[in-house]
Amino acid sequence: MVLEQLHRGEAVHLRPPAWEAHDRAGKIFLPTGLELVVVEGVGASQREHAELIDATIWVQSDFAEAERRGIARDIASRVNGDPEATVAFWHEWMSHELPFLERQKPWERAALVLAGTAVLPLEPGQVAVAPGPL
Repeated sequence: MVLEQLHRGEAVHLRPPAWEAHDRAGKIFLPTGLELVVVEGVGASQREHAELIDATIWVQSDFAEAERRGIARDIASRVNGDPEATVAFWHEWMSHELPFLERQKPWERAALVLAGTAVLPLEPGQVAVAPGPL
């Protein structure tokens, strides 16, 4: 597993399965001796891997706004087909992600919680931050 290799300080060569499925060229290479590795994604802080992760950040967003932004991003980048296919893909994805989040509750283990949608009036470039569990 990649996290175990990184935790041991080993180099990692990885070709994600989705890259194979979509004929994406290349692979990921992480050399030894890295001081910081950022792993992005909802599944990055799974409870089962907590001993391999030094810290996590949870970005909490308004559900409807996150959906609007995500669908707009995917339509603009054309990653999931036409707009209708993109919306269908989003809803299928969330039908799996929401139960995963309910089981995992990654925000409970986060060292830092960021507001992905403003809950306070903010100036451009500012972010709202709340402390993680004490």
